[in-house]
Amino acid sequence: MKIVFAGSPQFAVPALEKLVESGKQVIAVITQPDKPTGRKKILTPTPVKQCAQKLGLPVYDFAKIRTEVKTLSKLGADIMITCAYGQILTEEVLGCFKGGVWNIHASLLPKFRGASPIQSAILAGESHTGVTVMKTELSLDTGDMLLVKRCEIGLSTCGELTGKLSVLGAEAAVEAVELLERGDCNLLMQNEAAATYCKKISKADGKVDFNRPAAEILRQIKAFSPEPAAYCNFCGANLNILDAALGDDCNGKTGEVVAADKRGVTVKCGEGTIVITELQPASGKRMRAADFVNGRKIKAGDVLD
Repeated sequence: MKIVFAGSPQFAVPALEKLVESGKQVIAVITQPDKPTGRKKILTPTPVKQCAQKLGLPVYDFAKIRTEVKTLSKLGADIMITCAYGQILTEEVLGCFKGGVWNIHASLLPKFRGASPIQSAILAGESHTGVTVMKTELSLDTGDMLLVKRCEIGLSTCGELTGKLSVLGAEAAVEAVELLERGDCNLLMQNEAAATYCKKISKADGKVDFNRPAAEILRQIKAFSPEPAAYCNFCGANLNILDAALGDDCNGKTGEVVAADKRGVTVKCGEGTIVITELQPASGKRMRAADFVNGRKIKAGDVLD
């Protein structure tokens, strides 16, 4: 079975590597165009493009895939596997693959369709999430499901959970292709009544409101770590909060630092407290909150806003 793989970020790299490692016939890779990155705006290929080049695979970085239907048709692939590709596929693009286009989505569909499924699962307080391989349709993440793999969220940050789901997605990619090769496609329709959607995350969504319960704030911190990062205002500058834990309840006003010690920075919330364990000061590097305390940058009685 001839496969075209479409993906862009690091999340999609293990799936491409696993397909090739498993001996699947990946004949081409499609990804987003190179983009300027860093302060010097150096033109940089996507992680998937870099991986494909190392593997010696032909790579197409179409600016608009919908205008490249002839090129896609000439590839002669049976199926396309997509994973965080980043462009909308048209009916003409879908029609280039007689065996269908199959997408690896990082949620237990029909929950969290859309752009931020990993962050949204953490924010919602879900105990589990996973990856779903579904047949791609024109509407957003609505296709019939080929297989599902589950993963416990626990106390993972978004960065940690993304890594786990990336590996899980790689396993799912190989299993999906093997099912398709055998013709063993028992597709399950999604329950539209249970569907939820999630929006693209912005930096503004990370602003912490210490009037909220500590449990909600903790989920916000976990969901936004490492980027774009939850943040608050301290001494007139943004302070990124990259990890935390729940603390013991105590007296104090909302946003007040009630303790600053080797555990970290304990802050009073609307209900309960959080203990900030990792942070990043403005124009600084990521560090343990205890080191921030040792440097006497923060102390009990200070207020975070």
